[in-house]
Amino acid sequence: MRMRLLAAAALLCASMGAFAQKKDAPGVFFAEPKNGATVPTEFKVVMGVKGMTIAPAGETAPGTGHHHLLVDTKPVKKGDVIPADENHLHFGKGQTETTLKLPPGRHRLQLQFADGAHRSYGASMRRTISVVVK
Repeated sequence: MRMRLLAAAALLCASMGAFAQKKDAPGVFFAEPKNGATVPTEFKVVMGVKGMTIAPAGETAPGTGHHHLLVDTKPVKKGDVIPADENHLHFGKGQTETTLKLPPGRHRLQLQFADGAHRSYGASMRRTISVVVK
C-alpha cells in the first residue's frame, strides 16, 4: 500500500512539473478578443508574446520576432515564410495591436510569431481562436 502511495505521489509531482514547464514555455496569446467572442464588423485585436522579444522585421537575433495574424487560412509550417496578402497580416514594425474589419459570420484568427525574415516559429508560437462577427 505504501509503495502505491509513493508511486502515485511521484506521478503527481512529475505531471505537475510538466505542467509548470508548459505554462512557462514561450508562446503567443490574444489579449483581445477572447476565443468565441462576438464582435462588431470592426474590432480591436491585441496580441501578446511571452518568452521571446518583439523586434522589427529584418532583425534576426535569436529569441526575437514579430506578430503575424492569419485570417481564415491554413497554418504556416515552422521555417516557412509567411506570405503577405489579405489573409496573412504582418506586423513587422513590432506592433502589438490592430483594428480588424471582417464581414459577418464565424472567422478563425491565428496569431503566428515569426523571425525577422518572416519565417514561422511553428505551432509552439501559434495561437488560434474563433470569433463571430455580427
